This record gives sequence, C-alpha cells and structure tokens, in this order.
Amino acid sequence: MTWPRVSIAMVALAAITLVAPSRSEADPSRGPQWHVGYLRIGAAHAVNEGDGVVVAVPDSGVDPHPDLRNNVLAGVDVIPGGVGDGRRDEDGHGTGMAGLIAAHGHGDREGAIGVAPRAKILPIYASPPHQDGDSEALAEAVEYAVSRHVDVISISAAGGAGTRLQQAVKEAIQADIVVVAGAGNTTRSSLVGYPASEPGVIAVGGVDSHGNHAAISVTGPQIDVVAPAVEIYSTGINGGYRVGTGTSDATAIVAGAAALIRSKFPNLPAQEVAHRLTATAIDKGPPGRDDEYGYGVIDLVAALTADIPPLGFETPSITAPPATAAEEENDGNSTARGLVTLGVLLAAGGGYLVWRRRRRGDDPPPRISR
Repeated sequence: MTWPRVSIAMVALAAITLVAPSRSEADPSRGPQWHVGYLRIGAAHAVNEGDGVVVAVPDSGVDPHPDLRNNVLAGVDVIPGGVGDGRRDEDGHGTGMAGLIAAHGHGDREGAIGVAPRAKILPIYASPPHQDGDSEALAEAVEYAVSRHVDVISISAAGGAGTRLQQAVKEAIQADIVVVAGAGNTTRSSLVGYPASEPGVIAVGGVDSHGNHAAISVTGPQIDVVAPAVEIYSTGINGGYRVGTGTSDATAIVAGAAALIRSKFPNLPAQEVAHRLTATAIDKGPPGRDDEYGYGVIDLVAALTADIPPLGFETPSITAPPATAAEEENDGNSTARGLVTLGVLLAAGGGYLVWRRRRRGDDPPPRISR
C-alpha cells in the first residue's frame, strides 16, 4: 500500500530553479504566485501575519532558503539520512510547503511570500527524497510535533491509516492542535486518504486559478475546504523555486490560514479555528457543502475579520443534512456546519476507515504519498 505525498511537483518540476518574482509581481494574480492575489493575501497581512505561531511540517525536510530565513526552527529527523534537525531537503517538497506557509521573501521586493510570513516552521524529516514514505515515520513525526506543543500540523500526504498513525493524529487533536491534511490526488486514488479522513482533521481539496475544482484533487464527503492547487509557485531547494500541482500545495496554504487565525485569536480552540475557516469559506458548486469543494474556497480576510458565533455543542443529530448557504445566513448558530467540518461524518467515512484498518498485524506499515 503506497502513501505518496500529494503533489506532483516532485515528478516533473522539483529540480527546476526559476527566476524569483518581485513582490510587485507576486501580489497581483498576474504573477507567478497567482494564488497570492486570488486569496487576497496582502489584505490578510494587513490584519495579521502569523506572529507567535509554530507550524510543524512533516515532509522531506526544509532547505534553509533565503525566503525562509529565521523562520525555520531546529526540528528532527525521524528517518535516517538527514542532518538531525530537519533542516535539509534533497527533494524540494518540504521546502515548497514551508514556503507556502511562511515565506517572507528577501530584500525589499524579492522572492516568494507565504500565507503566514511571521509564523515559525518546525521541520520534520519524515519522507525520503523522491520516494513514498510510510505511516510509521509520519506517526513518529506527529508524535514529535505534539511533544513540541505546536499550534498547527500541516500534512501534505495521504494514504492508509496505520494504527500508530491513527493514535498519533488523535492525540494531536486532543492536544488542541489544528491538523490540516491533503485529501489526495486522483493520480493515486479516488478516495480521500488518511489522515484527511480522520474526524477532527481539516481535509483539504484543490481548485485551479479560475476557482474551479482541480482535476488532480480527489473528492468525497470528508472534504472541508479547498484552496489553490494548480501550478503553485513556492520556495525550492538550493535557493531556487518550484512549481507544484496537487492537494499538497492546497494543504500548506490552508495550514497558513490556520496559523493566521491562531495568531489573531490565540485563545481560540482548534475546533473553532476549523469552524471559522468553513463558516467564512466562499461557497462553490451546489449551495452548501458538496464533495468537490467542501464548504468552499478559504477566504483569509473573512476568516480573520468576520463576526463568527462560536461553535455550539447542543447541535441536532449528526445525521441531519448540512444547512444550505441561505439557511446559514439566517442562522447565527452554524453549529451543524461546524460539526460536519470537524469530520463527524461517520456514516459517510466510516466504511473507508474500517477498510483501511483491515490489515494483518504483521503487514508492513502503509506507505504515504505526497
């Protein structure tokens, strides 16, 4: 069983070094970082830039890129082959994800910009370069992130639900950490992978530059929100840049959004962070939640500024159908939406999780894909 990372950049584009855009080119949607203008990241930064938040990135490590200078903490290697602290990347995938979260450019108007440029990255080397990883290494990475009391864990990978990994993810959720994970790519599976399918994890799908469902992104009842996932420009290895396509990139962008919210509202529980993301998402597809877009495309500015009533726990039965957009506008509670966002879709997703768990005890750990 494979567990690949959920970006195809490693296949075709990870080694490409591109000319860095100027900040003036990156901010509008016409620049290489089209998602920056599309998501109004500049306007979001006028409200908050992610100060005081730590985002764990279990991946291929993070290269000490100029656009991430002073933003990358000493982390850890959970598999052999690194330098011991997660701050080396021979693949480019982890560095790209870190840049989408927290890049701040270099010089006055040079380089890439992330969603939360003042957030800190905790790099965890958990996936070998240009290869699939396994669930045991990812589980150890999540356990380490929990021990470091991070605010957000960004998992740009999808695959099978090994027992240790399930336990680690559940412990992260219980520790009030926002866990964000990619739904997976259609090149590997048609099902939402693990840990995106875990209740309580924010499951992320993708859209293209027109805001339409990205063909690379899997669909399913577990999808919570979507974000840009096609030709996403970010930091790469050796001081260069990379372009990636897949739900990996969308996941890192949503993790950056979670970092902004945790910075702006430091006392907000992880459940409320997820609720704020879905309650302010821009609805796409059929009214209300659907399997392609979840609750819609993340809206950074609204997530930071909207008056969102807290998630209630006196909600009706979880089997009730999700409210339509019109109903939610007239209902200040939004509790049904928030609970579905938190992954309480046992009827829809339970069969998949059970299927994933039906492995012999002596089987090797499931692989992970990026």
